[in-house]
Amino acid sequence: MLRQGNSYTRDREKALADGLKEVASDLRLIDAADLIAFIRTERFGNISNLVSSSTELYFKPNTIFFGRSGTLDLRWGGTPSIMLDMEFHHMRVNVYFRLLLKALHAGVEIDYVSFEDGSPDPRENTQRLIDAIADARLKPVPACSPT
Repeated sequence: MLRQGNSYTRDREKALADGLKEVASDLRLIDAADLIAFIRTERFGNISNLVSSSTELYFKPNTIFFGRSGTLDLRWGGTPSIMLDMEFHHMRVNVYFRLLLKALHAGVEIDYVSFEDGSPDPRENTQRLIDAIADARLKPVPACSPT
C-alpha cells in the first residue's frame, strides 16, 4: 500500500512489496475466513506457521517474521482486508511493516526501518534495503533501484 510521503519511503515500500510479491500471493491462497478467525481468536501461532511456510519458499531462514499481530477491515458490502504485522531482518537492516492482503491485490506499509551504521543519505540507506532484500531471497528478483 504505497501512501503519500517522501520519495525514499515510497521507494522502500516498493522494494519491499516487490520482494514479497510471491509471499503475498501464497498467503492470499489461504481462505480469508481462516485468517480472520485466527486473528479474532488470537491464534497468532497458526498465522506464524502459515507465514513461515510461505516465506521459506522464497527467503533465507530468519529473515521474514510474522509480528504476532493483525487487523481486519470487514465492512458490510466491502471485501475483506487483512493486515498482518511483519518484520524483516537481514544485513543489519530491520524493517517493521504491515502486509495488506485483499481479494485481488496486496500491499506493504512500512512502520519503522532501522539501518545499523546507517548513512546520512536516505538514498544510500534505501539501496541497503534493496540489497538486503535481494540477498535474503532464495531466488533473485529483478533489480530495483530508487528513483
